[in-house]
Amino acid sequence: MAAERVRRAVGVLRGSVRVRTTAVAVAVVGVSLLIGAVALVVSLDVLLKRELGATMAVRAAETAHAIGSGVDPVVSVAGDDDLVVQVLGGSGEVLAASPNAAGRPALARIAPGTSRETPVPFDDDEFLVVAAAAGDGRVVLVGHSIDGVTGSTRALTALLAVGLPALLAVVGVTAWRAIGRALAPVDAIRAEVDEITGTRLDRRVPRPPSHDEIGRLADTMNRMLHRLERARDRERRFIADASHELRSPIAAIRQQAEVALAHPEALPDRGLARAVHIEARRMQTLVDDLLLLAQADEARLPFRRAVIDLDDVAFAEALRIRTQAPHLVVEVRDVSAVRVDGDPPALRRVLRNLGDNAARHARERVAFGVSEVDGWALMWVDDDGPGVPPADRQRIFDRFVRLDDGRDRAGGGSGLGLAIVAEVISAHRGTVTLTGSPLGGARLTVRLPLGAAAVAGAADRAREG
Repeated sequence: MAAERVRRAVGVLRGSVRVRTTAVAVAVVGVSLLIGAVALVVSLDVLLKRELGATMAVRAAETAHAIGSGVDPVVSVAGDDDLVVQVLGGSGEVLAASPNAAGRPALARIAPGTSRETPVPFDDDEFLVVAAAAGDGRVVLVGHSIDGVTGSTRALTALLAVGLPALLAVVGVTAWRAIGRALAPVDAIRAEVDEITGTRLDRRVPRPPSHDEIGRLADTMNRMLHRLERARDRERRFIADASHELRSPIAAIRQQAEVALAHPEALPDRGLARAVHIEARRMQTLVDDLLLLAQADEARLPFRRAVIDLDDVAFAEALRIRTQAPHLVVEVRDVSAVRVDGDPPALRRVLRNLGDNAARHARERVAFGVSEVDGWALMWVDDDGPGVPPADRQRIFDRFVRLDDGRDRAGGGSGLGLAIVAEVISAHRGTVTLTGSPLGGARLTVRLPLGAAAVAGAADRAREG
């Protein structure tokens, strides 16, 4: 068990953003420092040797000049313990040498004006040797041990070998703490989200005071939780309202059946069948509406595209309302010829729902209108009823929403008609709005794109006119 816990902890650490980020930071800084250290050591070595070579070149030139002026070579190379100086003849024999190189063979065989690092025959150290021409084939060699340069570079290397790991340790600890402090709000968000369940969608994740990516993540998470909470509340209301709507026709059918069973003589012939038929149609309409809304939620409304004349649909709907509500005056004088690309049954259902809504709330008049404005088809229905308060004009398109004046199910609908209108029009890439009507009540306006075929038809009608 202990070994399993250790393996699990190691696995968690390997997958930790904190561990990975710290490792990457240490690796990047380590590689950068290593490259910089190598460059520093190499640069120091080159610089020290260049300065040493320049000093030796000056000494070689001075000695060569003195010999060329007739000074005895032995005198020219005397009196300096730091440098090894030799004067070679044309055949490479040593003509003169400084006391520290007396009796020694030539330091090197190099051409005048050049330099070389080479081991000398009388010492195990590396020497930097510079040659200068002294005339008559003679060559002046000036050599100097590079032990000082090597010692300096070794000291720097040792210092860096100790300092770089210490610096990397400081970088690692600093990065670990800084990343841990930066990720602390993420751990708090994770812990809070882990506690949120379907029944506690009212909870929100803690937001850090910073305005960085983590703060924006917390805001996004809270907005998502708010949307989920609203969706859950809508779903609960939807289920409650759907159950309530279905309970009414079921209760009516059950009541009629119980009366028929208890008192067969109380119902006229075929009365039970007629009552059941009415309530069954009501249930079927409600179920069809719920199915359509469920398909809209899944973005799979069964639409087929065709060119439809909105003016014909408006005239047919006006005739239907005149037949069903003869007490209303139905006006169509604002209906113009307009075509759109859309699903004909769905758009006819849209206008039927708008017409039923207007007829339900109108006192005396209902008016239909269809027109074309700037490449869009406008379709509206007015009534002279009580209207809708501005605060409720957006809410009216939610499901199962009935305002206080329209909650009577005997005369009102199920509260799904305008929700279906909104879903169908949205699927047609259009919009539906509710405003005040010139008749004094409400105006519901649908805005639809004309589409390619409808635009071509409008152009043909314009040419014919």
